[in-house]
Amino acid sequence: MSSQISEISKNTVGIRLARKPTVVSTFKRDHQLWIMILPAIAVILIFNYVPMYGIQLAFRDYDFAKGITGGAWRGLFYFKQFMNSYLFIDLMKNTFTISLASIVLGFPAPIILALILNQIRRKKAKQILQTTVYLPHFISTIVLVGMLNVLLSPETGIVGYLMKSVGMGDINLLASTQTFIPVYVLSDIWQHCGWNSIIYLAALSTVDPQLYDSAKMDGASRWQTIRYVDIPAIVPTMIILFILSMGNVLGTGFEKIFLMQNSLNLPVSEVIATYVYKIGIVSNQFSYSSAIGLFNTVVNFIFLIAVNAISKRYSNMSLW
Repeated sequence: MSSQISEISKNTVGIRLARKPTVVSTFKRDHQLWIMILPAIAVILIFNYVPMYGIQLAFRDYDFAKGITGGAWRGLFYFKQFMNSYLFIDLMKNTFTISLASIVLGFPAPIILALILNQIRRKKAKQILQTTVYLPHFISTIVLVGMLNVLLSPETGIVGYLMKSVGMGDINLLASTQTFIPVYVLSDIWQHCGWNSIIYLAALSTVDPQLYDSAKMDGASRWQTIRYVDIPAIVPTMIILFILSMGNVLGTGFEKIFLMQNSLNLPVSEVIATYVYKIGIVSNQFSYSSAIGLFNTVVNFIFLIAVNAISKRYSNMSLW
């Protein structure tokens, strides 16, 4: 009897050892999937990892004649120069304010929109509404900023006309330090909210219809159905997307802020991205601008690691 038990245990151990996946066995088993994503891997390597060779520019004095690797080694000189700059506090404050405002207001917006769209039962009306809210995403940033300049003009814009009619006077919303951030954030939500809701709608489409039937039979109201059926279904998606958004907390973007920027709103609209452009491209201080860009990336990476660790500890959901 004991010999049979030992033989069974040996066979069990052998099966477990045989089932332990390796890199080669995994590639052989899923070779078709690997071949399918090979172009994407190649693009990421070429355009995201190979250029990282130029990071050393942040630690050297760039010389046109000697190239990226020929300049004198300066170490952390340019990082210290940026942190000791009189603009450092203002740049960090403006960047954090715009980014956090975009996350606080912009992150829940597509979730709420997806929950509302999911409650529409008429298929035709739902399709028309979805198409309508998706369209702003395809508007060019240049066109969008042009629309804002026209609509918000205190002389000729419809918003300016309405503000005059209610006695608010001639207020240029794009030239005020108090209104620049709200205009930027709200216009960004209007443009991308519909498109960002697609992934939440996809998550809601996987909910078992029997759950809705059971909730209806139990007398649950529409709000209770959303609270106890829809929201739990999209919580994993919400957590993953929130972690990814926090990994770009200093990534306010360049194009839209730069196009909306003017001399009057500059105290609140000057962010790291626009400052890097002015220092690196306009002023030709390539090493200094590379150091600022690398500093920005490192801070984003730290936020990503921290939020991912917190999420993994308290919700058992993370990117890795």
